[in-house]
Amino acid sequence: MSVFADLVGQDEAVETLRQAAASAARIVAGTATGNGAMTHAWIFTGPPGSGRSVAARALAAALQCEREGTGCGECHGCHTVLGGTHADVRFVVPEGLSIGVGEMRALVLRAGTAPSGGRWQAVVVEDADRLTEAAGNALLKAIEEPPPRTVFLLCTPSTHPDDISVTIRSRCRVVPLRQPPAEAVAEVLVRRDGIAPDVAAWAAAAAQGHVGRAKRLAGDAEARGRRDAVLAVPRRLTGVGACFDAASALIEAAEAESAAAVTENDTTERAALEQALGAGGTGRGAAGAMRGAAGQLKDLERRQKSRATRSQRDALDRALVDLAGFYRDVLVTKLRAPVPVVHRDTAALSAAAAEKWTPESTLRRLEAVLACRDAIEQNVKPKIAVEAMMLNLWKG
Repeated sequence: MSVFADLVGQDEAVETLRQAAASAARIVAGTATGNGAMTHAWIFTGPPGSGRSVAARALAAALQCEREGTGCGECHGCHTVLGGTHADVRFVVPEGLSIGVGEMRALVLRAGTAPSGGRWQAVVVEDADRLTEAAGNALLKAIEEPPPRTVFLLCTPSTHPDDISVTIRSRCRVVPLRQPPAEAVAEVLVRRDGIAPDVAAWAAAAAQGHVGRAKRLAGDAEARGRRDAVLAVPRRLTGVGACFDAASALIEAAEAESAAAVTENDTTERAALEQALGAGGTGRGAAGAMRGAAGQLKDLERRQKSRATRSQRDALDRALVDLAGFYRDVLVTKLRAPVPVVHRDTAALSAAAAEKWTPESTLRRLEAVLACRDAIEQNVKPKIAVEAMMLNLWKG
């Protein structure tokens, strides 16, 4: 199956990437008169769930495809890239809130070497909007003076200067992705994951076009329970005290979800590092080695704490997206807009709210949720941002 098969609802982008991969194959074969559709730096941009990292990974696989860059999905090159084990493809996934300059400089240095497989060196930077200023400058220098047969694939929410610097953007080819339609997401869940069609259709609509989120909702009862709790928030806001209680519950749920996701990995990482540093050994040398390892353990704890903070914020953001979807449904119902509601299983609740609220007050509530997301993105403490949002939701 083609490496582009999971890039759903993005026909124009897929055609662009296919042409680029074919052009890259001709460059490797020495039959190209110029770069053609291929360039050394790309930006994949679009809303959450649109498939930015999927597109970047698919292009990286097609560049290593051994069948003339077709992205067959069957050869050794395609398989190793999609599995994350190809020697010439490196993935930068921020564990914490940002990507530091040290990590980026090391990657740029490695990217300057010749590809071991004779094709392309590829650096895939997921969440490139999390690059620090210094890391962005290090990347910019590499993009301005690219090594031969090295390609940089960046993923960002948008090309706004707050997401990616103008100077980096001006040197990249931008591939805009759109939110895939629910029907296309449902088709992928049925075909790829074997999910029942009716469940897939519900999950795709509830996830608002986010493939990964739809898969979790379809197969994880706990994820469905968390969503139900979020959608119950509007009817719980009966007073100031209820607002603060709802805010605390939402924060605690995000923290619990994050802890479940990172705790096992944190424990494994720490055990592996301690073993590498000589933990469990006997004798004066082993004890001295462990004393000298305190700095490395402290650095690991710092990185794990940063990763936990990011995981909590991501979990909270997913809840806020669900909540925004509810108020969007109320507005759609109130205005009798010719579009389906997002949360079909709470359509009765959103219809009841539409009877009580004016369009203006509903829009203010929706804007309060979006403002909360923006505030957390700007590093406002989540508890403060969520409490303010709950009060605004109650007041309307």
